[in-house]
Amino acid sequence: MTTAPVLETDRLILRPHVLTDYPACCALWADERVVRHIGGVPQDAQAVWFRLLRYAGMWAMLGHGMWVVEDRASGAVLGEAGLLTAARGLPELEAVPEAGWVLAPPAWGRGIATEAMSAVLAWADLHAGAPSVRCIIDPGNDGSIRVAEKLGFAPLVDTMLGDRPTRVFDRPRAAPPG
Repeated sequence: MTTAPVLETDRLILRPHVLTDYPACCALWADERVVRHIGGVPQDAQAVWFRLLRYAGMWAMLGHGMWVVEDRASGAVLGEAGLLTAARGLPELEAVPEAGWVLAPPAWGRGIATEAMSAVLAWADLHAGAPSVRCIIDPGNDGSIRVAEKLGFAPLVDTMLGDRPTRVFDRPRAAPPG
């Protein structure tokens, strides 16, 4: 079985989810501020449980997935970041991994998302084998749009995901060093 490798940055440890993360993940996904631009509806404990199982399944079946974003100094769970294959029905997301990040409000505005996703994308450039990585963002989520732009994502298309406006961004795979 494939599991997430541990990635480290100056301030963060990105690691596989473990069962003891369940309470922190429940708090994250139940926070109305967190989900405002991600579906708009807080998730109950069962939905979060199934989310954690999907994360493990993505790593096992696809060789990529989500990481826990942990504060290196305190050990606190700050959120999640990584790559998804979510079968959303958007043709722009077929055959490429989808980048995703979600952080608890105490981590907002500190560069945590950019730092975490920089590590994820560096890993993806070496291991994902895709020509690009894409992400979807609610057009009203200015903070995530700024993060995406800092990471090298550019708008690809505006579309609808269900009944919600969604902007698809694309970031071509970085050339290998050397």
